[in-house]
Amino acid sequence: MRARPVHRGFFLTLCCFALFCAGASGTRGGDTAEEKIQKAYENIKDIKGEFVQKSHIRDLKRTDAFKGSFVIKMPSQMRWQYYDEKKRHFTEVLITHDELLIYQKDEKQVLKGKFDSQSYGQAPIALLTGFAHIDREFTVTEKNGKLLLKPRKGMGSVVSIEITPSDSEFPIGSLTIIDKRSNTISITFKDVHINSGVKESVFSFSPPQDVSVYEHRPQ
Repeated sequence: MRARPVHRGFFLTLCCFALFCAGASGTRGGDTAEEKIQKAYENIKDIKGEFVQKSHIRDLKRTDAFKGSFVIKMPSQMRWQYYDEKKRHFTEVLITHDELLIYQKDEKQVLKGKFDSQSYGQAPIALLTGFAHIDREFTVTEKNGKLLLKPRKGMGSVVSIEITPSDSEFPIGSLTIIDKRSNTISITFKDVHINSGVKESVFSFSPPQDVSVYEHRPQ
């Protein structure tokens, strides 16, 4: 029996959340949006909150909408859940250092693999550290209160990243990633809390006994 495929939007979302993983902390007044985001790297230990995601696949002329929650512990642990309309989680993604696990509840399957640059291109790894030195990693332009970032070097399928800054403690209100096929993923963050003392146990996962476990090898 073969594993059922995972919606490709989830994998571009890995880039989004890897990017998100890198930033959150207090900032000083008077800084530009770019400076606020860069300074946000200085004291972050963990992040948790909720998100709304819209994934548009250009070739199929289809837009999928998701809601979910996430927990991130620096530097390389992430866990997030996607929910359906009845707030029942249907997909869970867990990254602990270089290990990736995707639990699809309805399909009763778990996909396990490695989360590294060879498997996913340079994008997730580069985005983990890219915002610490925005000018070094991206060309940055600001227009109408938004930041448009274009990678200076190859970053997987990512062409550009648009950021809408926030005046809250966490400096990013939303972001949109555009890939080489003009597909987009837009994520709006809400109820974000930083440095709340996320425990290591949050990133532990034991699959239910009635699920099948497969090795995941991205194409």
